[in-house]
Amino acid sequence: MDVPLASSLDSDFNFDFEVSVTEEQQRDGSVAYNYRSPTPAQPTAGDAPKTRSGGAKGAAMSGTDVPTYARGRPGMSAFALEDGAVHHTYSAYARGLDGLWGMYQWLDRAPKGRNETEYWLRHRDAYEV
Repeated sequence: MDVPLASSLDSDFNFDFEVSVTEEQQRDGSVAYNYRSPTPAQPTAGDAPKTRSGGAKGAAMSGTDVPTYARGRPGMSAFALEDGAVHHTYSAYARGLDGLWGMYQWLDRAPKGRNETEYWLRHRDAYEV
């Protein structure tokens, strides 16, 4: 099966769909996510040294700081091309993306759920053996 895919790299797409924000938007708190107003707990530069929150851990694993890490947020969109017109058919944000990670569906139904007590995201080669 041949499925044509496209990337948002080097475009304004992520900004148009409110999954990426500029430094200015981040500083003044004017950015929405998933078509909602921002929550007051947006990570700031001061968060990294004081906490090892999920954002701080994710930033460290990505080799960046917390504010830079927080400017990119999870989201996906689907489009259809019909008769030369592009139609936006679907978007998902945050937990709405869990369906794309096949194992999460099984873990969410397990007796203890995902059974994670700490920040769970790890590179595939960074799990303890």
